[in-house]
Amino acid sequence: MFHAKAYAATSPTSPLAATTIPRRDPTPRDVQIEILYCGICHSDLHTVRNEWSSLASTVYPCVPGHEIVGRVAKVGAEVTRFAPGDLVGVGCMVDSDRTCPECRAGLEQFCAGQVLTYGAPDRHLGGVTYGGYSGSVVVDEHFVLHVPPNLDPAAAAPLLCAGITTWSPLRHWGVKEGKKVGVVGLGGLGHMGVKFARALGAHVVVFTTSPGKREDALRLGAHEVVLSRDANEMRKHAGSFDFILDAVAADHDLNAYVALLRRDGNLTLVGAPEKPLPVAAFGLLLGRRSISGSPIGGIAETQEMLDFCGSHGITADVEVIPMQQVNEAYERMLRSDVKYRFSIDMASLQAG
Repeated sequence: MFHAKAYAATSPTSPLAATTIPRRDPTPRDVQIEILYCGICHSDLHTVRNEWSSLASTVYPCVPGHEIVGRVAKVGAEVTRFAPGDLVGVGCMVDSDRTCPECRAGLEQFCAGQVLTYGAPDRHLGGVTYGGYSGSVVVDEHFVLHVPPNLDPAAAAPLLCAGITTWSPLRHWGVKEGKKVGVVGLGGLGHMGVKFARALGAHVVVFTTSPGKREDALRLGAHEVVLSRDANEMRKHAGSFDFILDAVAADHDLNAYVALLRRDGNLTLVGAPEKPLPVAAFGLLLGRRSISGSPIGGIAETQEMLDFCGSHGITADVEVIPMQQVNEAYERMLRSDVKYRFSIDMASLQAG
């Protein structure tokens, strides 16, 4: 066992602060990674502040971070896919049971025995797992991903959560050339959905409540931008979408978007509003439309996404910050004061 510098919260109301955490020595199948950058996800904030206690209460100290990019420092004797110096990533999972139907299908994100990158029972050291707001991490080879070397590592970090969260439903619902795709909400998730849908060849329409986001939506790859509060603009698109990606985590009217789907069209939720959203049955019945949800993707699918990003030069739009500004970044994230993700430079950990 060794110790790494990190930032942790010790209670729901305490700021993140410098600490040291234990990391296991690499087992034969492990990869030890020197973390270069870690993205900040909204779920980090929710977990640190114990806002998802209805799902699972946060165990403190909590070291968040599941959008990790780093360099391989050491590998175990049985590791075959990685070597020291490789640029790699780690996302939301660091283990699973490997034997259930979901794991055998390459859908580890649905495994009942998955081990999350932080806040899950640590099978090696006891306690809970600690995430990427730290100088290093040790992960089983199966859950480590190759990051294409042509990508900026700071901007690639959010691909490990925001990227795969939007990529997975786009792929599952067959988004490709000739499809019409809507993206609801232009934030950390939505901006990745726009980039991916455009690169997959779809006609992309962004829905936003903010007129000021029109120019940025077009810059990111949207063909059209619709102000969702304008009933006339919405009606022009009635019954025309093959797929709509809904990245909004606040209360909003799902029925307005269901009405925009064509026959057999699908609306997938990747945002997680706090309260249930009402849906009228007839909007689904008349057109065999559907609403679904989607979390992250499996390991193979995440690698597919990273390879696609390497081929198309796709990364997240990020603001790089030192670790010492993480608490300020949390407050700014609540105000949507970032375009579009924060990425923490872990070299700043050395400053204390």
